Amino acid sequence: MVDLRGQYLRLKEEIDAAVNDVLDSTRFIRGPFVTEFETALAKYTQVQHAIGVANGTDALQIAYMALGIGPGDEIITPSFTFISTAEAASLIGATPVFVDIDPKTFCLDPNRVESSITPRTKAIVPVHLFGHSADMDPILALGAKYNIAIIEDNAQAIGATYKGSKTGSLGTLACCSFFPSKNLGAYGDGGAILTSNTELEAQCRMITNHGGRHKYLNEVVGINSRLDALQAAILNVKLTHLDAFTESRRNAASLYNSLFEDIDEIICPYEADWGHHVYHQYVIRIQQRDELVDALSNSGIPHGIYYPVPLHQQPVFESQAHDLDLPETEKTCREVLALPMHTELTPSQQRRIADVVIAHATHLNHA
Repeated sequence: MVDLRGQYLRLKEEIDAAVNDVLDSTRFIRGPFVTEFETALAKYTQVQHAIGVANGTDALQIAYMALGIGPGDEIITPSFTFISTAEAASLIGATPVFVDIDPKTFCLDPNRVESSITPRTKAIVPVHLFGHSADMDPILALGAKYNIAIIEDNAQAIGATYKGSKTGSLGTLACCSFFPSKNLGAYGDGGAILTSNTELEAQCRMITNHGGRHKYLNEVVGINSRLDALQAAILNVKLTHLDAFTESRRNAASLYNSLFEDIDEIICPYEADWGHHVYHQYVIRIQQRDELVDALSNSGIPHGIYYPVPLHQQPVFESQAHDLDLPETEKTCREVLALPMHTELTPSQQRRIADVVIAHATHLNHA
């Protein structure tokens, strides 16, 4: 599904030099390499502050904590997403409230959010899924109307835009993941929180440092979550290539789209006229998806299902969400299939993948 080695070899000279600089300095915790990356990341994402943390899940938890979210509070989030978005809320005693998605963008449907707002709602967490932005204006309007924070889950969409603005710059806070397979991927775990609110930046930094601004002086209950200096140096190199990476992904998506354009059984990824998709994943929809999975497996072609079980049907949330009816989410989980998408993907590889997909879809049509 990804070719991390191929990308590393392309950047090897720069990456190796950056790693050696950290080793030579022995500044492994915080320090200049982390600061340099945070500054560059903030500039790239059009925010005032970026706070490096250990991973994307920590970024979400710290963002919730910085806003004072805790037991008895609720956050609104889509059910069609990775578990971290809801898990981080549960870890601090808050309750995730699941809302259905827009079947085109796979993101939180703004039209379904307001009916789920209660006096306990402290945040709405739109997830920019697979590299496409959620429709933010109506979500931001709800936040302003009810005085609710908007936290963007930007783990899969760094570099994407909404009406010309970078995702991650639109809400109260935003959270990033630098898991190796992400569009901006580290060589280990990593994450960041984005904000233009100076008070929230200070609060987030304090929480990441055991709840203290100064050594051995702890003001609040915090956690230990730091972006490693080695990872920061690697990410700083890769950030300079991110726009080129995005162009490669968009070119690959365009080729997939052209290969599938005459196949009625395949629904290609949607890109709204207000969005700029960065294709963390290339996700098609097809009925009888599981038969296509078998065909791809028999042909030795990688593939993934993101996500086979929605959050409101996961055993961990069964007691609180067992009676939810989210038809678009549930239908989407039965039909989505991710095809290989990465910066090293070649047209010949894509044509081989498409041949298998088209043959299966055509077979379905004649069955």
